[in-house]
Amino acid sequence: MMILNNSMTLVSFFMVFSGLWSFVSYRKHLLNTLLSLEFIMLGIFFFMNNCISEIGSEVYFVLFFLTLAACEGALGLSLLVSVDED
Repeated sequence: MMILNNSMTLVSFFMVFSGLWSFVSYRKHLLNTLLSLEFIMLGIFFFMNNCISEIGSEVYFVLFFLTLAACEGALGLSLLVSVDED
């Protein structure tokens, strides 16, 4: 079980760092920037879920984080539509 937790931690760190690389590389394109931000949030979500499940704590914080990530995505897409209309 420890090997699985270590591999999930490595996968989540890889997701965060590849999202950061994508965010820095494609900062001129708004849609790619939004997708890389969502990928970073997903990597952080996996990491938090892994840590909280190992501790045995409540999962409400993870659900709250996922809700904030969805709100961030909706706000970013609304800004994309607003910029596209002008």
